[in-house]
Amino acid sequence: MREYELTFIVRPDLEEPDLTAVIERVKSLVTDNSGQVDKLELWGTRQLAYPIQRIGTGQYVFMLSKLPPQAIAEIDRGLKLSEEILRHLFVRIEE
Repeated sequence: MREYELTFIVRPDLEEPDLTAVIERVKSLVTDNSGQVDKLELWGTRQLAYPIQRIGTGQYVFMLSKLPPQAIAEIDRGLKLSEEILRHLFVRIEE
C-alpha cells in the first residue's frame, strides 16, 4: 500500500453534524477500498482562489491515508458524486 494525501473542500454552508457526516462518508470510502486513514485535520473555512459553483469560501479537510493504487479510481468516483464536496485532490507521497 502507498501513502496518499487527500485534500477536499466541503461546502461552507454545512453545519457541524453534516460536515462530520461527510468526513465519515469519505473515511468509509477509504476503508471500504482496503485502505486506512492515518491522520485527519480540519483546516477550517478559507477563501477560495476563484469561485466554484458561485461559492467563494469552503471548508478544507486534509486526510493522510494508505491505499492500494487500484482503490484511487473508486474513491475518486465516490468523491465526484458527492454534492457536498466542491473539489478534491489526491497526491501520492514519495517514499
